[in-house]
Amino acid sequence: MGVVTVRGGWAVQSFGYGRYLPVGRPEVVAENLDRWGADEILLQCIDRSTGNAGPDLALLGRVANMGLGTPLILAGGIRDEADGVSCIHAGADRVCVDALLHERPEGASELSGRLGAQAVIAALPLSIEPGGIRWFDYRNRKSGPIGERVLQLLRDKILSEALVIDWKNEGTHGGFDMGLLSQPELAGIPLIAFGGLADPAAMRAALEHPQTVAAGVGNALNYREHAMRLLKQELGGVAVRSPSSQPGAA
Repeated sequence: MGVVTVRGGWAVQSFGYGRYLPVGRPEVVAENLDRWGADEILLQCIDRSTGNAGPDLALLGRVANMGLGTPLILAGGIRDEADGVSCIHAGADRVCVDALLHERPEGASELSGRLGAQAVIAALPLSIEPGGIRWFDYRNRKSGPIGERVLQLLRDKILSEALVIDWKNEGTHGGFDMGLLSQPELAGIPLIAFGGLADPAAMRAALEHPQTVAAGVGNALNYREHAMRLLKQELGGVAVRSPSSQPGAA
């Protein structure tokens, strides 16, 4: 999965979601990922929920109308069922929710009921602290335990997968904390690993974890021609699930 982090309408290189370097237009980055063979493209708009701006449907529409063959996922700003449906209508194949899980997990359940579980992913920025695993809320930059209701939605397969984001090591080459994939709270939940994954050995280790169904790469793909294709070649035959290409039934 290729991840395009968007802030202020521009693709950025992000470091722990606290420091950013401009990369360029998100449409260009998405086009490159499509051309290089990404299985899915995640447009991650990290500033939409903080200002209650809603999903960036204009950006999503521009990317969707480029005729790319790669399934699109939109994350950022999804406040309710109506927002999620609007994303599907604008061209997303799936959506990824974060702030909604903090504010009203029932809203994510309603969205799943409308679109189907396969179309809704839970974004979980996590870290391992002395007191155990902690769930980061980027809006107030505070961490706490993962809500039991959120975990139940994942265990009951009302939400299809959890995007496990190592937010502290995001943007750090080879920094992903593999311990995040083995936390008891996440047992039995299909996981997508993201944050600090770029080195083929680390990527392989993440993908070979029994619960990992996919892995996301962001910053590392922007500075090396055909980086996605080369990474796939180095990974060889590591088995992961097929990319979701079935849009939600809105």
